Amino acid sequence: MVRFTNSLIGFLNFLTLICSIPILVMGVWLSKQANTECERWLEKPVIALGVFLLVVSLMGLIGACCRVSWLLWFYLLVMFLLIVLLFAFTIFAFVVTNKGAGEVLANKGYKEYRLGDYSNWLQNRVNNNNNWNRIKSCLQSGKLCSQFHSQFLNDNVNKFYTEQLSALQSGCCKPSTDCGFIYENPTTWTKPANAPNTTNPDCDAWNNDPTILCFNCQSCKAGLLQNLKTDWKKVSIVNIIFLIFLIIVYSIGCCAFRNNRRDNWKRY
Repeated sequence: MVRFTNSLIGFLNFLTLICSIPILVMGVWLSKQANTECERWLEKPVIALGVFLLVVSLMGLIGACCRVSWLLWFYLLVMFLLIVLLFAFTIFAFVVTNKGAGEVLANKGYKEYRLGDYSNWLQNRVNNNNNWNRIKSCLQSGKLCSQFHSQFLNDNVNKFYTEQLSALQSGCCKPSTDCGFIYENPTTWTKPANAPNTTNPDCDAWNNDPTILCFNCQSCKAGLLQNLKTDWKKVSIVNIIFLIFLIIVYSIGCCAFRNNRRDNWKRY
């Protein structure tokens, strides 16, 4: 039993060790290839994750295979903290992404998004000027709306209204429908003399300048939050699967630690 649990925890950590190497290599590759701040933001978390997995898997591998009880104990402590943090993050992600959804419009293939529909915590993140300026810079340098313009350039107004736009395309690259603007092309809209009265601040924020468009609009922030909500929901599902895996590994590790101590006592 002692050999089986130690071999199993050693094998699992060997697999984790193998997985950590390409993650670490990917992080280093990103740091070399990135040309802008928006491309670099991912490199540090990826490198940190690779190093963390490498160190933890080495602790588990050495602790189990060499029967180093204190190292295995430290490995289990780190695993326990990781389980708690991952569980807390999963609950948090479900709570903050519970609110918010696109508004279905009559005779439109796309939805529109309102910032006030999302959780206060998410709203505060995008309403922070420093945060939003960095996000806006990334959206602009990522050519979100220039690609949107090219994709739907040949659409007439009726065809455009039937398109299935993404949340970011709908929120950042065109004005809100209630502004009553006249369609010229996907990123050029004319404000009519008899435009409807509306309290929507996005109507004044819209600008046909390709570098401005609706990047300063609340709808653009809402579109980003809708994307974030969708991504976090997917991440939360992956987290649950990963949590189950971690709990199983932790349980096996506890058995290995208990067997190591029992074996050491027998020696003395």
